[in-house]
Amino acid sequence: MHLLLCGHGYLGQAISKEFREAGWKVTTVSKSGDDADQACDLSSAAAVAALEKACDAPDFIVHCASSGRGGAEAYRAVYLDGCRHLIDSFHGVPMLFTSSTSVYPQTDGSLVDEECAAEPDRETGQILRQAERVVLNHEGIVFRLSGIYGPGRSVILTKFLTDEATLEEDGSRFLNQIHRDDAARAVFQAALGYCGPGIWNVSDSNPTTQLDTYTALAEMFGKPMPPSAPRDLDRKRGWTHKQVDNSKLRQSGWTPRHPSFLGSAKEIAGTL
Repeated sequence: MHLLLCGHGYLGQAISKEFREAGWKVTTVSKSGDDADQACDLSSAAAVAALEKACDAPDFIVHCASSGRGGAEAYRAVYLDGCRHLIDSFHGVPMLFTSSTSVYPQTDGSLVDEECAAEPDRETGQILRQAERVVLNHEGIVFRLSGIYGPGRSVILTKFLTDEATLEEDGSRFLNQIHRDDAARAVFQAALGYCGPGIWNVSDSNPTTQLDTYTALAEMFGKPMPPSAPRDLDRKRGWTHKQVDNSKLRQSGWTPRHPSFLGSAKEIAGTL
């Protein structure tokens, strides 16, 4: 079996490891072509067409390329154009696109599943939704991932430990996260057919409020609570407050080995 993996960054490296350990051949693709990756600019139809001719026919495609923290133009090039070009060049090959739970615009703390409204206010979120629709219209799989953390990476924990964190207003906003390795296992199970075409939330089983998160971290690491601050309304994908429901994915047979960020915080802190 052959995986074509477009995007070989933090998540992509865990995905390639998961598939290779299961005996799959994995062709990794990045824009630069570093570290033995195939070089391909997904925003270029000609480059993707050339990629199709250069590599063996894949059995499954994963698009988890990053926008490089760019704005709307980068989102459109990497996500929307990238998905279109892969579908056009690799006709009929099952494809999974890693989107984001930021497309859910809810601000009332409600539980959101795959049937809930996903009409984000920000242009970047709207472009993600367009890319999702392209994939779904071709019987593809869309994984909406919560904030990714894992070995060597945790935005929340890094800001807390470096005293850069703030508690937004009363701290009631929910934080939704997913361990990188749990996300990679979910992608592998999708390739095996456990997750059919459609939308799937990929999040751990314990959304926690900012207040509960920082209270637990303060006790865990013997540090003071972060200071209060206004809501950060300048987030690239918008300010939201919701609890992401992972029930559909769990019912497919996936179980997170890291069901709670707080349960993994000490281990992750040792890798930062």
